[in-house]
Amino acid sequence: MRIEIWSDVACPWCYIGKRRFETALAEFPHRDSVEIQWRSYQLDPGIPEHYDGTELDYLSKRKGMDPAQVSQMFEHVALQAKGEGLNYRFDDVVVANSFTAHRLIHLAAAHGKQDEAKELLLSGHFEHGKDIGSQEYLTGLGSDLGLPEAEIAELFSTDKYAEDVRGDIAEARMLGVTGVPFFVVDRKYGLSGAQPAEVFTQALTQAWQEANPLVAVGSPDAEACGPDGCAI
Repeated sequence: MRIEIWSDVACPWCYIGKRRFETALAEFPHRDSVEIQWRSYQLDPGIPEHYDGTELDYLSKRKGMDPAQVSQMFEHVALQAKGEGLNYRFDDVVVANSFTAHRLIHLAAAHGKQDEAKELLLSGHFEHGKDIGSQEYLTGLGSDLGLPEAEIAELFSTDKYAEDVRGDIAEARMLGVTGVPFFVVDRKYGLSGAQPAEVFTQALTQAWQEANPLVAVGSPDAEACGPDGCAI
């Protein structure tokens, strides 16, 4: 079973959705047969590489949202995150363009460490006030993942993996994705948003049963017991 997840590093619900999906996957009996692919998405591709202001400033000034409404939203999202074991610190969030971070995730994927990269970037952004647009931070994170130094450096001297990121975004548009996180199961089922874990469980189970239907063998008349008793 293949699951593609469109997600932005700068999306608070994407981290919550990741945790809820992982909760469902941990209980899924066929989890070892599930392949997960993180796909790139940007909520605001036009944001400067570094924005001079807080997350509150960014949403109220650039997006035109009421500051009081934004503060309420932060409280609600932080509470939901806490329920998943995450410690969001919106006052410390560094607003930055996520494009290069997505390129780093593609580099990590080439070395089998995509999920680890995604986890570290989300945690760094929302829990530890890290600058996901900083060359220094991304270089250090790549090194911590054990990625080749030369390939990490390439991210800042070339446009390597840029087309991969753009391709993911274009594909999301083609599929009709208008918000993230967005989960696609075997290109048959789409789940939008940070759904409860039980919804992910239902989708995993249904997709697996359809892909692997139970085939009855032997005689249907063989002796058996049922609600009305046992065959003689």
